[in-house]
Amino acid sequence: MSRTFVLDKNKKPLAPCTSARARILLSKRKASIFRTYPFTIILHDRVGGETQPLHYKIDQGSKTTGIALV
Repeated sequence: MSRTFVLDKNKKPLAPCTSARARILLSKRKASIFRTYPFTIILHDRVGGETQPLHYKIDQGSKTTGIALV
């Protein structure tokens, strides 16, 4: 399952959301695209919030490099 990185109004990281939820936020103009790789959206009206401790890991494959959230 792919996840989309989310930033609040002050560019602080929030919990990642699903790509379907990100599409809904973008279509309602509640968010905009902050970065395309890795795909990250920034919310217009949210400041702060609860976050879960997350760690990211980089999988260096022979042909491509992947990013995983743990």
